[in-house]
Amino acid sequence: MINVKAIVYDRYGSPDVLRNEEVETPAPGDRDVLVHVHATSVTPTDAIFRSGRVVSARMFTGPLRPRRRTLGGEISGQVVAVGKGVTKFKVGDRVFADTGSALGAHAEYVRISEDGALAIAPAGLDHRETVAVLDGMLTALPFLRDGARLREGQEILINGASGTVGAAAVQLAKHHVGARVTGVCSTAKREMVESLGADEVIDYAKADFTRGGRTYDVIFDAAGKSSFSRCRRALRPGGIYLTTTPSLTIFLRSLWTRGFGGKRAAIMFTGLRPDGDKATDLRLLAELAEAKTIRPVIDGVYPLAEAAEAHRRVDSGRKQGCVLLTTEQNGVPDPTAEGH
Repeated sequence: MINVKAIVYDRYGSPDVLRNEEVETPAPGDRDVLVHVHATSVTPTDAIFRSGRVVSARMFTGPLRPRRRTLGGEISGQVVAVGKGVTKFKVGDRVFADTGSALGAHAEYVRISEDGALAIAPAGLDHRETVAVLDGMLTALPFLRDGARLREGQEILINGASGTVGAAAVQLAKHHVGARVTGVCSTAKREMVESLGADEVIDYAKADFTRGGRTYDVIFDAAGKSSFSRCRRALRPGGIYLTTTPSLTIFLRSLWTRGFGGKRAAIMFTGLRPDGDKATDLRLLAELAEAKTIRPVIDGVYPLAEAAEAHRRVDSGRKQGCVLLTTEQNGVPDPTAEGH
């Protein structure tokens, strides 16, 4: 085995804390596969973990310094080695995966259990498109299906419809579920949200959707910029408000509205779901992507070594869709080759 490249950080801060460093190639265990990562995403969660500014996030990443030196959770790549007990995958398989709490995706090679959140990649998409389909969809899908229990013909408003999770939610709600979708975004991103299938788009700079008199079965705050208190008047009886942003307020509202009142508030921690559930959703997303029910939305692609620039783009708040890292221009060495 030889050393390969990974993006590492040893302290919290700006994107400048990220370094492109040689690390030891992960060695697959008996039930593991080794994946050559062709593309991976840089998400707002990665930026939060890197910055260390969110105190609650440090409960996961480490109170004083990062416990895991390499960020990233979503990959698309090719299996280059398998453990002796692996039966579900073989060398050469194109796969996509979520590494979960292990992180480590911002690297040339990643080790993942065959029983992890791992599946055969959708046919007809390249690695960049594949990881872009994964980014956001694996969050939006359980929010809509399990949290909102969204049904055909219902009306949903998606706040932050141009972000990664919001754009995924627009597509799933419209094309997979068959709901009527209203998206909320800026003027500059209106056209993109309409192209994803939104029936109506509200420019948040020109109108306050909570005061327009319209009501919805579901309000999904994918941007975390509103609140249940503000949105309650825009919910129909029995409607539900969901947010991706944790806070003490939403925890309390979720508990209270579960037993009282006809309108509910809820939050979900989709990243903490069992790997088996995620793997099932990956297979569903592959089917939807192959059927062109959903499509990737890519803001920009950066070489792995330019991870800091990718983080700056995420930090800017101006991205439309996914920000990706790729190793495809790196001339990545094969750590399984003879002599290494």
